Order: sequence, then C-alpha cells, then structure tokens
Amino acid sequence: MSRKRTALMISAVFTGIGLLHFARIYYDWSAIIGGWTVPMWLSWIAVMACGALSYFALRLRQGK
Repeated sequence: MSRKRTALMISAVFTGIGLLHFARIYYDWSAIIGGWTVPMWLSWIAVMACGALSYFALRLRQGK
C-alpha cells in the first residue's frame, strides 16, 4: 500500500473515532469500562486528539 493511501486510511479511522466520541457527547451516552464510568471531559480530549491526528495524516498525505 502506498504512503498516500495509508495516510488517507489513518485519517479516515481517526475521523470516525472522533465523530463517535462527539456523538457520545451530543447524545449524552454513558461509557462504562470495567465498572468505571468514563467522564465526558475525556471524550472532549479524544475529539481534539483524533481531529489533530486526522489533520496531520492528511498533511502527511499531501507531502508537507
């Protein structure tokens, strides 16, 4: 697989994960992992991190 295609796939995955975290915030879905309730602020951090990683993957695809 070429570098451009790989970067596009990575960007798509991180965009999807970020959108799922945003949907969790918007619809007020709860997330429980092993009895621990995940706070909403953690999803805000995940939205920002996934957005940044998606952006950097697209920049890598462009060769910048």
